[in-house]
Amino acid sequence: MAFEVDGVSADFDWPEIRSVHYKASPNGKALMVAVVHADGRLYEAVVDARPRDKLAGWFGQLAWVLGHYRPMG
Repeated sequence: MAFEVDGVSADFDWPEIRSVHYKASPNGKALMVAVVHADGRLYEAVVDARPRDKLAGWFGQLAWVLGHYRPMG
């Protein structure tokens, strides 16, 4: 899993990830993602969903990917 903001990236191997949390932003226009690293550090990212209905598709895809790579959480 990787986050990239303004050319700065953070890459996480699946064994390094303790948990992944995600939700829609309060206005429903963005995906908010948090990765908890095995050492307890927290990394957060927000991704704008344009068009807005793209967000629903992302939720379905994220659930599948996380279920495949992180079946225990």
